[in-house]
Amino acid sequence: QVRLVESGEGLVQAGGSLRLSCEASGRSFSNYGWFRQAPGKEREFVSAIKWNRETYYADSVKGRFTISRDNTKNSVYLQMNDLKPEDAAVYYCASTGTDHWYQDRWDSYDSWGQGTQVTVSS
Repeated sequence: QVRLVESGEGLVQAGGSLRLSCEASGRSFSNYGWFRQAPGKEREFVSAIKWNRETYYADSVKGRFTISRDNTKNSVYLQMNDLKPEDAAVYYCASTGTDHWYQDRWDSYDSWGQGTQVTVSS
């Protein structure tokens, strides 16, 4: 059973930075993604990283967010810089064990973390 545990929840001012972490267990091969969901909005794709470290980003976060992974720790990270109020949401880590996936589609992932809250004050 795959288990994902996010951490890094926080409140920051606009323009600030935050780093989210996601520790995985239960599967040796995974591609990972980060999604977010703000109140009253649908869950949206933020970023993804493949097993070979190929990365993908939503246009809204390109140049501000960086996804990375540490396979020795079975962890994936999301470094968020220059945060904006519209980045505020619950952020979810997701993983899939297949290499045939659509990075930006939530239904391409088979495992999800519990979510971690990011709040950005203006």
